[in-house]
Amino acid sequence: MHCAHMHWDYILILAILAVLVPWRSSSRIRALLNGPELASSERILLYLSTIAFQWAAVAVILWRCRAHHLSWTALGMALPHPFRAAAVAVGVSSVLVFSQIYGIRRVAALPYESRGLVAKLAEKLLPRASGEIFVAILLVTTVAVCEEFIYRGFVEAIFANAFSGSALAGAVISAAFFSLAHLYQGRKGLATTFAVGLILSAARIWTGSLLPSMVIHFAVDFSVGLAAMKFLPLRQSSVALAALFVPGVLVGIRSRCNVFSCFGRPS
Repeated sequence: MHCAHMHWDYILILAILAVLVPWRSSSRIRALLNGPELASSERILLYLSTIAFQWAAVAVILWRCRAHHLSWTALGMALPHPFRAAAVAVGVSSVLVFSQIYGIRRVAALPYESRGLVAKLAEKLLPRASGEIFVAILLVTTVAVCEEFIYRGFVEAIFANAFSGSALAGAVISAAFFSLAHLYQGRKGLATTFAVGLILSAARIWTGSLLPSMVIHFAVDFSVGLAAMKFLPLRQSSVALAALFVPGVLVGIRSRCNVFSCFGRPS
């Protein structure tokens, strides 16, 4: 298969996503776990900075894509099959949401100390006051939209183009980049996110649009938060109430701890 020439700025962005993002996210997650309790103002600043940097990353990538005349359609910024897109968004969301809720119920049967990384991060990062909740909702939405554009839009498009229009190559490589962003979760997290990345890529390819994958991403994050509130209460009741926003906050923190934002303390 012929591999086309790739622009230097694309290569730089890909290197950042493949190397610097996983490294910085892992190191900052460890720092957050080992650091002191965050105040409400610190959590809000963390959410807002995550939102700002994710949109800044999208803006830079979009700028370079348009500079090289990569079309909106190639980036998935179109809706050629609206009914198909709606069916995929609803169908895949339902399956993944059910799967995640089942997993949460299994984790809920474990003692708190055995629940692993997510429970520990939730203690640090979940919104605990009403003033934090609106910003957390914006964060969940931002993560769904921006990450889908970065991985299923940009990464998938440029690798499909590099490998002579191979949608399969684009899907597999974008799923690999997506899983690397979750390196801090260990081997099981890598495998899980790689599989999810392939599912989201399949939705993007079959519908010709990023919209279904964005909806799926948001639906899974949001519904898992609802399930966590019901089945996986944390040690502090205020945190349990705020568990509605577990997934988006945790995913956002992973993104917050990457090259776009993590060159200092999250305070």
